[in-house]
This record gives sequence, structure tokens and C-alpha cells, in this order.
Amino acid sequence: MSWKETYQNWKDYQSLDDTLKKELDAMQDDDEIKDAFYAPLSFGTAGMRGLMGPGINRMNVYTVRQATAGLASLMVSLGDEVKSRGVAIGYDSRHNSKLFAHNCARVLGAQGIKSYIYDDLRPTPELSFAVRHEHVYAGIMITASHNPKEYNGYKIYGEDGGQMPPKESDMMTGYIRKITNLFDIPLADEDQLLSNGLETVMGDDVDKAYLANVKTVTINQELSQKYGENLKFVFTPLCGTGRMLGERALKQAGFTNYELVAEEAQPNGDFPGLKHPNPEFPEAFVRAKKLGQKVDADVLIATDPDADRLGVAVRQPSGEYQLLTGNQIASVMLHYILEAHKQAGTLPDNAVAVKSIVSTEFATKIAQSYGVKMINVLTGFKWIADQIHQYETKHNHTFMFGFEESYGYLVKPFVRDKDAIQSLVLLAEVAAYYKSRSMTLYDGVQELFKRYGYFREKTIAKQYPGINGRDQMAAMMQKFRDEGIDEFAGRKVVTTEDFSKNTKTSNGQTSDLNMPNSNVLKYIMDDETWIAIRPSGTEPKLKFYVGTFADSLEKANTKLDQFEDAIEELTKE
Repeated sequence: MSWKETYQNWKDYQSLDDTLKKELDAMQDDDEIKDAFYAPLSFGTAGMRGLMGPGINRMNVYTVRQATAGLASLMVSLGDEVKSRGVAIGYDSRHNSKLFAHNCARVLGAQGIKSYIYDDLRPTPELSFAVRHEHVYAGIMITASHNPKEYNGYKIYGEDGGQMPPKESDMMTGYIRKITNLFDIPLADEDQLLSNGLETVMGDDVDKAYLANVKTVTINQELSQKYGENLKFVFTPLCGTGRMLGERALKQAGFTNYELVAEEAQPNGDFPGLKHPNPEFPEAFVRAKKLGQKVDADVLIATDPDADRLGVAVRQPSGEYQLLTGNQIASVMLHYILEAHKQAGTLPDNAVAVKSIVSTEFATKIAQSYGVKMINVLTGFKWIADQIHQYETKHNHTFMFGFEESYGYLVKPFVRDKDAIQSLVLLAEVAAYYKSRSMTLYDGVQELFKRYGYFREKTIAKQYPGINGRDQMAAMMQKFRDEGIDEFAGRKVVTTEDFSKNTKTSNGQTSDLNMPNSNVLKYIMDDETWIAIRPSGTEPKLKFYVGTFADSLEKANTKLDQFEDAIEELTKE
């Protein structure tokens, strides 16, 4: 069916949701209409994410029902035991999130599948926790994480609390694509589901269980209690889900001397004053910086709207605040974890940390200095969760920390996704540790640079929007593979890793990477600089990751600038 025919079907549907009908009637531009109807919204291991509005390439009640019907069909195909376990459902502060979540419960209930749905918005990591706590088969989280207000999304979790594995995700996608009539998906009445036991509301009972586990994140309770009262910091949940559990987690760990950014403390799907509610961007800290200077705060901490990512700004000697990168935050947290356990005599001999292949080698050097192995995995926190599952099954390693450069960290594996609530508590403890040494968190990062060398990283995202975007990205990746890259910025490429072929080529010799296949290319230069290239799984972006290393910050920054210029030249039209 052509996009014009699909569009007309929506126009002709008499019972279309009133809001969507108004939006559909207001669409006049052919390019806008075509983009909304030319193809279904992409669904993968991370679920789906997109602009909200009418159309099969948009997030709306009909595409949400379709995805959930696909999950229901998968569960029915796997037998009564799977079906009887049910699905946990959570949602964030975005517009339509609650509506979408309750539509999920109605679709599942129509197929006799029980849902466990939160009574109000919750952080994404608590949904991951609920999957494990309630022993359900799957989890659905309605969120678009840190995207602008026009977006929403649908994250799908497997029975271990991590993102659904590729095999099951592919099966679910197959069932979704078999559903051609989005307007004819059966829906149960929610009141009946509640009365017959096919819907259970989760609330404070699960919160308390989650927070009891968060207590185990604190390593040195005495230090947190002693210096927590004196550590002054600013916390902003960026109009999202992080406040309720974040404040309770901080209080139980001994941190009470903080200020909330009032304009960003309450959930608000409009994210007023926040074009991008993303804690990796400086604009997300504008209000926090003003408040920090007013109250003389040591640290500014922000969680994104679904509280799975965390960003930090540290006070410099000048009194100004500097944002740390996700790699720097992870490295300083990992160092504290290992040092604190070493001092306490509780660092296991088989300790291991896990990071993605596009994350910093700074953390690797820190881990190695403590005799701790660093494991590299593909991008996507599901791969970190998969490693944790292997360690629990084989009893061969003790997981200490996992992270991705994109501001996602996991301390304790009672959650199987990145967790900003855990990170908030640990980061406060790290800041208290440096406070106990009459240092700031900024001083701590500088101390680590002096000890391990100066590492600088940057992610450069090239946008490829519209109908042809995915084809353009695919052509670019194919070009890199066909033509090869021998040098960047005058530095010789000594190793090329192609994760789609699972090969590593160095000095003319090719070996196996021993990883799952993925559309990623990585180049390592003769000066230890590395560049990785991959298309985003949820957005129309081709991402270039650069990591440099030098004996001074100035040299590392100069390298970074040179390699960024080389990428600009490489991607010229």
C-alpha cells in the first residue's frame, strides 16, 4: 500500500482519536504527510521512538497498540507459562505517556495477559527493577528519554530486566508487521481487568523494595553520613521522574544539604525552558548554574526525564561550573568504587567492569591499575546486562560497574539498565569523599588525569532526516567499508575493526572479534587515538566517536580538534 493510500485510510476512519483527527486535518504539506505515512515506525531491540502525531511513522495510540499486540502474540506463541507471567508497564512525564501505558494494559488484557502497571510516573530503571521483582516475562516503558518534548517512545524489556534480546525482539517485530489494520486491535475494559485480576497497580510497595536495594550502592556509610551534611549540591530532575525516588534515595544515604531547581522540580511534559532536556548539554544546566552560584554549591547534578542518565557540572577554582563528560563521570565513579573497596578489603579477586566499545579507555587504565578486568561490549545497555547474566550463571566474575559514554551508568545489578538514581547516590558519595580530602570533584578529576594521562572524547552526530535518511547512512557506511580508511588527521590507522563481519585487521593479519555482529566500524591510530562509526538505532543520525590520549590536556584537546576536522572532511557531500 502506498503512503497516499495509507494516509487516506486514516482520513476515512470515522472513529479516529479526536486529537489525532485535528492534527491530521491540519496536515497540508505533502512532505510532512509522506514522512508520517511512508513506512512504519522502526522497531528494534531498544523498542521504538519518534515524533508524536498521526501516521504509521509516528508515536500514537494506534502504533502503541500495534507494538503491544505484537508482544501479546509473541507471548501467546511461547505457551501458557509465559502468558501467565504477565508484563510490567511504566511511563514517564511526557505528554501521552500515561495514555499510551494504559492502552498497553488494555491490549494485553484483551489477550488474557496480566499487566502490572505503576500508579503514576516512575523512572525507567524502576521499570527494569519491577520486571525482576514481579518475575514477569516482559516490561514496557513509555518514554523518549532525553529527546525534545515532541517525541515519545516505547522501550521493551526481557525477563531479566534488560532490554529484550535480539532473538525475541526480532520475533516480536515479525508479529507486529503482521498486524496491518491498526484500527482493529482488540481492547479490554480497564475496570474489568482490575476486577478480574488481569491488571495490578504497582506503587509504594515496589518503591520501597527498589530503595532497599539502592541502600547497597553506598560503599562507605560513615563517610556519607559524616560529610553528606556538609556537601552542598544542586539537583534537578529536568521536569521528569527523578525527584521522588531521587530525594528518598539521597536522604536514606545521608545527603540532605542540597537545593532543587524549583522551575524543573515538578514533572512537566512541556519541559519549559528546556529545548533538549538532556543532561549532557550545557543548556540543561543554565538554571542549575544560577542556583549553584547563589548557594555556593560544590556540584550540580541533573537526571534526564526518565532518570536513566545523569549529568554533572563541577565547580572550578574560578567559581564557574564545568560540565563533565559521561566518560569522565564514569571514570571518577569507577575509581572511587575500586579505591573504596580496596581500602575496605572488599575488592574481589575476580572483579570486572564493563563498558561499550565507544566509551573511554580512561576507565580501562583505572581498572587495570587495580587488577580489575575491563570488558568491552557493543553499544546498548542490553549487552552490559548480558555480561552480568553470564557472570551470575558461570560464577566467574563479580560485577563492579558498567557504563556507556552517553551518560548511563550501573552500579548494582538489581537493575539491568542504566540507572540515574543509583548514580545520583554514588556520585554524591564520591563528592563527599573528595570533600573529606579538602578537594572538589573537579580537583578529583584533575588528580586522575595527572595519574593516568589526559583522555578526551567527543561524539559527533551527523543528521540524516527524512525518507532517504536511512539509505544515506547505509551508503556512507558501505563507502567506508569498500574504500577503506588508511589515515585520519595524518595519523596512520594500525587496526580496523568491522563488527558487521566480526573481524579485526592489524598489520595485514585478520582475527575474530568474538562479538555479536553489529553495524559498527572502529579505527585505531598509531598514537592510540580511536574513531568508531555507527548509525543510531533510534534516531536518524550517523555517530562518530573519537577518543584521544596525551600527556597534557592541551595536547589531547588539539588532537581532538584535528580528528573532528578530519571527520568533517570525510563526510562532506
